[in-house]
Amino acid sequence: MTGSKRLALTVLSAATLMTILDGSIVTVALPAIQQDLGFTPAGLSWTVNAYLIAFGGLLLLAGRLGDLIGRKSLFLTGNAVFTIASLLAGAATTPAMLVAARFLQGVGSALASSVVLGILVTLFTENGERARAIGIFSFTGAAGASIGQVLGGVLTDAMNWHWIFLINVPIGALTIAFAIKSLPADRGIGLSAGADALGALLVTGGLMLGIYTVVQIEQYGWTSARTLGLGAISSALLLGFVVRQRTARTPLLQLRIFRSRSVSGANLAQMLTLSAMFAFQILVALYMQRVLGYSALATGLAMLPAAVAIGGVSLFASARLITRFGARTVLLAGLVLLLAGMGWLTRLPVEASYAVDLLPMMVLIAGGGLVLPALTTLGMADAAPADAGLASGLFSTTQQVGMAIGIAVLSTLAAARTGTELVAGATEAAALTSGYRLAFTVAAGLLAAALVVGLLVLRRPAHTTSRQLAPAAAH
Repeated sequence: MTGSKRLALTVLSAATLMTILDGSIVTVALPAIQQDLGFTPAGLSWTVNAYLIAFGGLLLLAGRLGDLIGRKSLFLTGNAVFTIASLLAGAATTPAMLVAARFLQGVGSALASSVVLGILVTLFTENGERARAIGIFSFTGAAGASIGQVLGGVLTDAMNWHWIFLINVPIGALTIAFAIKSLPADRGIGLSAGADALGALLVTGGLMLGIYTVVQIEQYGWTSARTLGLGAISSALLLGFVVRQRTARTPLLQLRIFRSRSVSGANLAQMLTLSAMFAFQILVALYMQRVLGYSALATGLAMLPAAVAIGGVSLFASARLITRFGARTVLLAGLVLLLAGMGWLTRLPVEASYAVDLLPMMVLIAGGGLVLPALTTLGMADAAPADAGLASGLFSTTQQVGMAIGIAVLSTLAAARTGTELVAGATEAAALTSGYRLAFTVAAGLLAAALVVGLLVLRRPAHTTSRQLAPAAAH
């Protein structure tokens, strides 16, 4: 790997790390933010939800825009927007200002992260070199959430919550400066090759409304008129988008991409896996603080072994294992480790010992360092150069949809079980623990489903690639 390629990979990884960190660094700082800015309990969730809605809703459109107007230009624009939004978030003095800044952060993250994988797979074309690059890149995604919780705890306790956002400003500025120098220039294929405005409106509106509906389920319930009505509208918009893509002269999403078993299977497995991983990233931290009484700093430090385990495996082992045994085999091995770790969490007691009840799970969660690089390899394996941004945006979209579903489903189940236990006379600690254990059990089921997808859908290499699936040129 040449020096220029190493610099480009560092830039791409740094930008991704900022995005991943921003999704998790807020969680341990939420009590401090609520106390300082006067958020209501319902309003506080919008410091997370506003980011998720903008990020998840724009990824697919942004990925295609990268193919059309140039991935480097979109990457630079996204990082600039994210950096400015981080400054605004760090300077926020009211709930409305912080929520608006978080939404803008989500927009910037979507623009930048949607094209990262597209740049990576076109920059690293040799199989072994690409596997090493994906392993390094995936380190930032695999360990980023855990690092975010550690860093969030340290910054919140040592300084104040404003710094969880302000720290992005110098990192963002350096990323932009080095990206201008190191990333290859590309002109894109032109807006005329895929400027489907109606399709863009349908998919962006459908995804944003769908994620909004999902993250509000905890407050309004699964069967409320609001949830069912908004869910139906979102489904109608997304169905309209699919119909539009079948008939549009220049579709935003080439549906042929789903004929690849690698693409379809990897995206489905990723959605299931990340839905389950929310239980680890968020609920374990809440369990430590609300049941065991850990401070924000202690919670972050307690999560550190998981960050080290995931990061070490993804950085030093995943590329060699994928090159030797294949991405599918590595994926299955990682999912087995994650399933064992989640199964361990289903037995958490009210009065836990960190060394006995939590640390073993922190080691087993290293399976995430195998799963994410393998999924990335499979999800991008069949992407033709002209569709690399689209495949990257699709892969990033399923990540965010998976996280949103995990947040809605697992937190709602945990809250409902906790309420039932409180009514039955349980102590608050016992009721909370019972709710978390139920969420961990469901998360284990989601990981088992991802394992089935890996066994069945990805059971053999795809014989047809998106290059072969591309329409034949007119004669």
